Amino acid sequence: MKISAVTASGRRRAFRVGAGGEHLWYPFAQCTPQPTAADKVVEVFVDSELACEAFTFRLESGLEGTVHVHQLLDYHCDPSYLRDLLVYRLSLEAQKRLEAAPIPRRELIRRLKTSPSQLYRLLDQTNRSKSVDQMLRLLAVLGCEVDLVVRSRSA
Repeated sequence: MKISAVTASGRRRAFRVGAGGEHLWYPFAQCTPQPTAADKVVEVFVDSELACEAFTFRLESGLEGTVHVHQLLDYHCDPSYLRDLLVYRLSLEAQKRLEAAPIPRRELIRRLKTSPSQLYRLLDQTNRSKSVDQMLRLLAVLGCEVDLVVRSRSA
């Protein structure tokens, strides 16, 4: 997701970020360094050096901070971002388990009833077009038991 526009609002103490056709607020309190009344934001811009996936702000003191679009989506608990993060973590775990598994890849492909290209797609952590169901099937064939744990977020 690309950031199209960003402005700072001292009254709301937050950045207004245009991304994906909508506007989201990101509070100053979540930023490092944190803008304050004594150290205000003097400049904010979409950072083209980061492929427009982040914005950079500069404070009166000269300190700079950058906020990536993933921080923004995580703050807003965007469901598609959280799903992609879960699939990413499951992919990394499947890669690790496959390295340690005694099962040959051909047998794994046979048990999954799929093709070699599909297996490699499932193992590719950058590929986001796979489902949580597919990853759970792969991990089950690798001899893993997956438990979903719900806990309070850390600060």
